[in-house]
Amino acid sequence: MKTDSPFLELEDGAPRVRVWFDGQPLDLPAGANLAAALLTAGVQVFRHTPVSGAPRAPFCMMGACFECLVETGGRVQQACMLEVEDGMRIDRPHETEAGNATV
Repeated sequence: MKTDSPFLELEDGAPRVRVWFDGQPLDLPAGANLAAALLTAGVQVFRHTPVSGAPRAPFCMMGACFECLVETGGRVQQACMLEVEDGMRIDRPHETEAGNATV
């Protein structure tokens, strides 16, 4: 899922762990900020708004805006407030409930 991204990894040799984002495997740096790691991996859309279906992605990166919401561990949480952990299953929240297509 790697694409051209303006986000670069700071540590090239950081140990990687396998996570799944919307069913796709990604190898992300262990302990990294989840939102930053997903952006670096090329994820451009974290969720869609429930009303209009507009795409959203991290904005503030400090937990104030709620644009980076993801579902993991059965809870909807801000990706910028989480660390990458081995085996994480991350989904876009409310995608099936709102009927939005995954982008």
